[in-house]
Amino acid sequence: MVILTLLSWWYRQGWLEVYKRAGERLVQVSHLFSLPILIRTLGAPWRRIVTQPGASIDAKIRAFGDNLVSRAIGFSVRFLVLIAAGLILLLTAIFGVLALVLWPVVPLAVVGCVVMGIMG
Repeated sequence: MVILTLLSWWYRQGWLEVYKRAGERLVQVSHLFSLPILIRTLGAPWRRIVTQPGASIDAKIRAFGDNLVSRAIGFSVRFLVLIAAGLILLLTAIFGVLALVLWPVVPLAVVGCVVMGIMG
């Protein structure tokens, strides 16, 4: 009776739980990397470092160049983090699908291991 209850849970509630947790992991990775914020601030200056232009043309050109470099660095860093987040999300999704596919096989593997142990 206990084995039937376990198998009933395994193939119903347990499988749904694995599905829910795989989705939760994807959301956690998204929050870990702050993806919405990274995308929204992709062109923002690095660490909000902004040079205020002075009164002369030379100061304005220098401030424009400094601000352009700050934005380029900010874009580069954020873009690399987005690429890393995409790779981590992809790996998380692959492992989630793998867990869903292997979940029904695990009880059969246990039985197979016991049979292999008895036989030989």
